[in-house]
Amino acid sequence: MRLGLPVRRFDAIVVGAGGSGMRAALELARAELKVAVLSKVFPTRSHTVAAQGGVAAPLANSSEDNWHWHMYDTVKGSDYLGDQDAIEYMCRRANEVVVELEHMGMPFDRLENGKIYQRPFGGHTQDYGGAKMAMRACAAADRTGHAMLHTLYQQNLRASTQFFVEWMALDLIRDPQDGAVLGVTALEMETGEVSIFQAKATLFATGGSGRMFFSSTNAFINTGDGLGIAARAGFPLQDMEFYQFHPTGVYGAGVLITEGVRGEGGYLLNKDGERFMERYAPNAKDLASRDVVSRAMTTEIKEGRGCGPNADHVLLKLDHLGPEVINRRLPGIREISIKFANIDPVREPIPVVPTAHYQMGGIPANYLGQVVAPEGASTESIVPGFYAAGECSCVSVHGGNRLGCNSLLDLLVFGKSSGEQMIKDLRGLPRPQRNLPQDAGGFSRARLARFDLTGAGESVAEVAADLRREMQAHCGVFRFPDLLAEGVAKVTKIAERAGRIWISDRSKVFNTARIEALELQNLVEAALATVTGAHARQESRGAQARADFQERDDKNWLKHTLWYKEGNRLAYKPVHLKPLTVESFEPKKRTY
Repeated sequence: MRLGLPVRRFDAIVVGAGGSGMRAALELARAELKVAVLSKVFPTRSHTVAAQGGVAAPLANSSEDNWHWHMYDTVKGSDYLGDQDAIEYMCRRANEVVVELEHMGMPFDRLENGKIYQRPFGGHTQDYGGAKMAMRACAAADRTGHAMLHTLYQQNLRASTQFFVEWMALDLIRDPQDGAVLGVTALEMETGEVSIFQAKATLFATGGSGRMFFSSTNAFINTGDGLGIAARAGFPLQDMEFYQFHPTGVYGAGVLITEGVRGEGGYLLNKDGERFMERYAPNAKDLASRDVVSRAMTTEIKEGRGCGPNADHVLLKLDHLGPEVINRRLPGIREISIKFANIDPVREPIPVVPTAHYQMGGIPANYLGQVVAPEGASTESIVPGFYAAGECSCVSVHGGNRLGCNSLLDLLVFGKSSGEQMIKDLRGLPRPQRNLPQDAGGFSRARLARFDLTGAGESVAEVAADLRREMQAHCGVFRFPDLLAEGVAKVTKIAERAGRIWISDRSKVFNTARIEALELQNLVEAALATVTGAHARQESRGAQARADFQERDDKNWLKHTLWYKEGNRLAYKPVHLKPLTVESFEPKKRTY
């Protein structure tokens, strides 16, 4: 029996209402399928709303550009760990999805000729890595994610998408016969009641896990929920050791200062007033890729050239741009600086430091959004009924390091492609739903019941705080062998402690203590995957910078990591080096 849980049936379920989830839901709703979108927060509060700089597309409105150059930059930016078939697919569809968004009413900034405004961004070049920067970032001032999310939400309302707001997905339901995904269990925050959401197709678009770090640009909701759910269901997590630290977070607060500031002409300074990026990236300078800039800033600080009383940050100067440019192109940044740093960037530079920003790894999926499971050293199979898109997925277009503005593009391209594939798969299936297993929902009910039956244990707040401190100290911008080994041991113990957490509040209505406990159980899975993979990968590549293995090692490590919860074990699979239609970009030394 199913313990009396109510069952809600849909053609498709989308878990997460950020950019990829809403783009997929829109595709499904327009096809007149019955689709449900589950979200922990009101859809326009999803973390996509915080994206600032732009969405990458080689429209060539402001400079010469084409998808081949964009593809090259993305492959190079990934430090050659990105799957080149997926990268080609994304770059070739970039213009299409941006123009489509424009036609939905997205309020992009405009050039004088009426075309979409584009600015330079880190790692975006012309002529296959040439000295000239490409203007590829399509921007709506410094609030591009905000404009995108509201546009997609409005279109979903028009298409009659059904939203379940303030619902938290708990666990996957799988068919015991072939492992197909049949839906999810979910908790309604308002009532504390659990329901089964059954569907022929389930898409995870649950975002990243940035709250595993002490200093992060991520919202409090970014607790790796989809990753934890997938790991508990037996799926591996891919390439989790690659976590991007954004170079410019507000010192002391972690709030993001967009790369668009440097795209508009801002630059970094050390305590001597020196533009130090010229030493580390002579061509691209302040617009080198994010991992390069983050390491340069950290090196300046470590070598004693940091700013402030503790010499622990650097400065981002943009006052030379003038009030008109700042107020027109970077109004949100001025507001953030005043609120969080008590600095008006019109008059003085902003104190900044690298801060955890973006998860390159996630649930393994192909460029059609289908979740894939490894079958052997070089083969993988598609998991029936299960899809993933956005930051919770690993397609992998970002490889070891994501280029700025490719995240919003990722959401649009793979949100749409997963929706298209779900429609195709649903139309090829027989109409009736599969029967749910007899114990569907039992695991979730048992997890929740434990909170009601346990009278003592570990504090959720203390375990979460310890996790963030240890991840920041042991798995940051630079990684050291002894700290990584220590980090694996400490995070493993924290994961064990997370199994003993308890809450004193037993109420059901809007019990935020229960939600935070459930989020922590997801977050420890993501953290363990990250630190375990980082310790095992004996090379420096992209965001993984090892002090003891300072060079990239293509002979031994040009491969994707797969982390399994059971036994905290690792496996590996090859990178897709063959694109769809063009010649492969062979790995070479990565300089800017």
